[in-house]
Amino acid sequence: MLTISELNIYPIKSLGGISLARAEVTDRGFKYDRRWMLVDEHNSFLTQREFPQMALLKVHLENDGLLVTCPLKDPIKIPFKLNNQIKQEVAIWDDTCKGVFVSHEMDNWFSEALQLKCRLVYMPDDTHREVDQRYAREGMITSFSDAYPFMMIGQASLNDLNNRLAEPLPMDRFRPNIVFTGGQPYEEDLMDHIQIAGIDFFGAKLCARCVLTTINQQTGVKAKEPLKTLASYRLKNKKIMFGQNLIHEGTGIIAVGDTITTLTTHEEDRFIVSQQ
Repeated sequence: MLTISELNIYPIKSLGGISLARAEVTDRGFKYDRRWMLVDEHNSFLTQREFPQMALLKVHLENDGLLVTCPLKDPIKIPFKLNNQIKQEVAIWDDTCKGVFVSHEMDNWFSEALQLKCRLVYMPDDTHREVDQRYAREGMITSFSDAYPFMMIGQASLNDLNNRLAEPLPMDRFRPNIVFTGGQPYEEDLMDHIQIAGIDFFGAKLCARCVLTTINQQTGVKAKEPLKTLASYRLKNKKIMFGQNLIHEGTGIIAVGDTITTLTTHEEDRFIVSQQ
């Protein structure tokens, strides 16, 4: 039996994540997940890939907003209700979409905390950023995520990886939304159509991993692992794969302890398996 063991959101893209016991599935992913993003002077997104110090900013979910903490500054509160409604174009990878800048106060706080000139932008409900149409049906949308509403990893997959490493790594290196227990290592690779709490999820494509996985999420320090080891057995089309990107149909609530029902699977030869 496959059972959800973790649910995570990352309200501000590339900052610290939040673990939840229950998560609301909305039209573009979990509620609050990557609805905020930091951008540079050209309105282009910022991530830990270039600025690993972003890992040190931790986000906490409160009733009326987000509380962001930093080792060197007093915390700041980001209210859910915005005064500014003026939309501007922001860029994330090859996409551009409309976002709302939160406030100059927030911009100054984040710029000082990261020692990097930046601005905080929010994705309003009427901004619809479509998922790559090569892997999704028309009209499916996502937030400021890299590409898809959800990313899933099986605990057995991380256990298999850790058995190959000199020092085991925690799941937060991979920043999944959904973690499950049970099944075989890399079982998520084969998932085509699954259901959780009556909501339909579909495996879109394997998740290609980058240097962000080498950043310790507690210290912001980079290392060589896990990419060095993953490259030895999880390489496909010159990309290192770990985890499955999901798209979905339906809304509702899913919770830790819910079971995952696999309705259909992909053909195995399309995917990497642990024996390779």
